[in-house]
Amino acid sequence: MVYLKYIRMQFLCGLEYKGWWLMCLQVLVVCVTDPLPTLLMFSRMGSIGVWTWERILLIYALAVTSFGFAESFCRGFDYFPWRMLQTGDFDRVLLRPRSIAAQVAGSYFHIHRLARALAGLFITFWTLSLLDVQLSPFNMIVLISSLAGGTIIYCGVFVLSSGIAFFTIKALDWIYILTNASYQVTRVPVEHMPYMMRKIFTFIMPVLVISYYPAAVICDWGEKVWTGFLPIPAGLAFMGLSIAVWRFGVRRYKSTGS
Repeated sequence: MVYLKYIRMQFLCGLEYKGWWLMCLQVLVVCVTDPLPTLLMFSRMGSIGVWTWERILLIYALAVTSFGFAESFCRGFDYFPWRMLQTGDFDRVLLRPRSIAAQVAGSYFHIHRLARALAGLFITFWTLSLLDVQLSPFNMIVLISSLAGGTIIYCGVFVLSSGIAFFTIKALDWIYILTNASYQVTRVPVEHMPYMMRKIFTFIMPVLVISYYPAAVICDWGEKVWTGFLPIPAGLAFMGLSIAVWRFGVRRYKSTGS
């Protein structure tokens, strides 16, 4: 596939940079220290009802891992507005007899972004062990469903932002609420989350669907079992909407440049 060739080429180019491991280390440090204020608060105040720091960290780790995979393998869409659209390079993409989406998605790859996904996976399995959760075949299926659905959703956010950029030309800052800012919501206990915020991050940007509900099913927190299998359907629905916006933008694209 063209996409895989693009990613391989970008990966090898990243390894040529001698400081690539320092960049990976930087991302690891950020991932580890990001939830530190929440953990310190719990260590000072204790648990909030049934909510312990292990629960919060598990939900947070599931969302971060999904985001890490998405920004690793779909980063080209995030950089699309200023790397292709503003410069007019998208015109050359349209002339090539290959998938437009594959060319854009594989046009940029950060090797150090994989560190976020790997760190998230480590924290996920670590917190599961702290919660004495057995990795049974059922739990592994729910876990894989959570990460797959979450990755699709975050990829959909990047595609959506690129589709909107056809009409705004520039990237939209508010779109980062759906990416970097969205997984910060998982550090708030769901039962104590404001009503509107919970609805927004369940039905509009379904970050709770890919993090809280799978974690609740795996750890038996009282949620219905079928909610643990919602991430992939939710991800496909969100991606379908994003692709529709992207295709609408491509059909109405008019050449632009500096």
